[in-house]
Amino acid sequence: MRKPLLKIEHMPKHQFPLLHTINSPSDLRRVERDQLRELTDELRAFLLESVAKTGGHLSSNLGTVELTVALHYVFNTPHDRVVWDVGHQTYPHKILTGRRDRMPTLRQLGGLSGFPQRGESEFDTFGTAHSSTSISAALGMAQAARIQGIDRHAIAVIGDGAMTAGMAFEALNNAGVSDCNLLVILNDNDMSISPPVGALNRYFAKLLSGRFYASAKNVGKSVLKGAPTLFEIAKRLEENAKGMVVPATLFEKFGFNYIGPIDGHDLDSLIPTLENIRQLKGPQFLHVVTKKGQGYKLAEADPVAYHGPGKFDPVVGLQKPSVAPKPTFTQVFGQWLCDMAEQDKRLVGITPAMREGSGMVEFEQRFPERYFDVGIAEQHAVTFAAGLATEGLKPVVAIYSTFLQRAYDQLIHDVAIQNLPVVFALDRAGLVGADGATHAGAYDIAYLRCIPNISVACPADENECRQLLSTAFAQDHSVAVRYPRGAGAGVALQKGLQGLPFGKGEIRRTGTCGVAILAFGTLLYPALEAAQALGATVVNMRWVKPLDTELLLQVARGHQALVTIEEGCIMGGAGSAVAEALHAAGIEIPLLQLGLADAFIEHGDPARLLTLQGLDAPGIQASIARRFAPLLAPLARAA
Repeated sequence: MRKPLLKIEHMPKHQFPLLHTINSPSDLRRVERDQLRELTDELRAFLLESVAKTGGHLSSNLGTVELTVALHYVFNTPHDRVVWDVGHQTYPHKILTGRRDRMPTLRQLGGLSGFPQRGESEFDTFGTAHSSTSISAALGMAQAARIQGIDRHAIAVIGDGAMTAGMAFEALNNAGVSDCNLLVILNDNDMSISPPVGALNRYFAKLLSGRFYASAKNVGKSVLKGAPTLFEIAKRLEENAKGMVVPATLFEKFGFNYIGPIDGHDLDSLIPTLENIRQLKGPQFLHVVTKKGQGYKLAEADPVAYHGPGKFDPVVGLQKPSVAPKPTFTQVFGQWLCDMAEQDKRLVGITPAMREGSGMVEFEQRFPERYFDVGIAEQHAVTFAAGLATEGLKPVVAIYSTFLQRAYDQLIHDVAIQNLPVVFALDRAGLVGADGATHAGAYDIAYLRCIPNISVACPADENECRQLLSTAFAQDHSVAVRYPRGAGAGVALQKGLQGLPFGKGEIRRTGTCGVAILAFGTLLYPALEAAQALGATVVNMRWVKPLDTELLLQVARGHQALVTIEEGCIMGGAGSAVAEALHAAGIEIPLLQLGLADAFIEHGDPARLLTLQGLDAPGIQASIARRFAPLLAPLARAA
């Protein structure tokens, strides 16, 4: 693979003369072909410098610089549609499409999204942030163009990790029999967030192994040399490249014209190939090989560490903090998983391609025979867990709240209806900050509590998370334990695996103002702060389902008003569960439900987002004071 002309760390800062002339792809298409290498070097340097200041996805974006330049150089964007999968590799795309000067606002409140957003730019043709959607979306665009008689190309750029998901193959199956102008580009970098897994990945690896890949690269260059006719190119690719592997590739069986593999960092191969493909009709499949972290040696050596770093000095690279940070909920889960696996040999751990993000690295190392990474296949992960549970094992599915949404049918039909004991460790519950609405775990309480045979626990802190995971594991039915991204209150962790009473909450503070706050999850702590100022009672509910109705009714009978607080959607959430229980018991009492608004909440600092939602201590206090002013007025006068 061709090395960059100049290493990034040696390039002068803030000197990007060619890049600063590019404010749209139309500007890019006026650049002389022999200047494009200079442009890609500047773009890569600018990208590194920018992400080092803001944090964000780095390795994947360094790997798509040449491909992005080539696509916008050859195709008439935005008339021609480009859909990026999963979307976190679109920073070069953003820089070249008029958003270069806004890169300092990346993933910040009111700033650029870290993913494509249709409302942000006409060049962001489809919002992507969950994987494997690009081929379906691009096919829809291509069919729409055909129906409307518009001459345009629709292009899906999909990674090899996303390519292994079922939805991608559903789309391929449908697209291969169409007659529309669809181009699927497989961006093969052999590196999803966690190492890619499965038989298909092995097939790709075999395709690119040893002498074949080297020969295929040379074939691509020799085919393009001397500008032969399009027919000759196709003929030589057929004879030289395809013949070295199998008579027909997997993708040809789906009805695509397969081209590749070619070096995704070699513009002299990329641009002529794309120009030739642009003239072809029907579904095309281009296989390009790129390297995550390309051009920045630290990211090349460790693309996982540099997948989504925070702010750092690009000269020095990522450094360990001088002071050990508080353990995150993810780390608490990872340690619990190892401890419980050591005690109970029935435990098996499952992740849909999020080994690092879900805290399962140590578990894989210590219990490899009981660790299963199923790839980007959330539906399969849930049904696979159900199959394990039918045979007496105790599966723990570590999955982000937002990703479990993709397996909702399996959750109902394969787990709940059969009443199987599967533990769902729901990471990233609530707001997630910089990743925004697509990754926020805003809906799990609402979509889980309506399903029979599934319980939902909401730990308030790190130690309760460990305890409630143990409680969940001990049940003979499915239990979801939801916890947020990042660290909690800093509560010391117990060493054992003792659980907490199933379905029971606790009163954490007894007040005198007649208002009781029922807290679900980590918002217990700002609720306690607010209650101190108001003189309110605070209940740590712990469970949404089963709801501790005995405690709820006790508190309701001893107070004049109730407030529910949750880091999830209000509609159908924990507050709704409380309202239903009160109604069923015939208790009429003023009830204020606080939670996330009925809106998709944008990216930004998590603490700031909670403040804007009125879910920090001052916001909670203010909401209660507004709603229940008559109750609080006598106390205020007495004070």
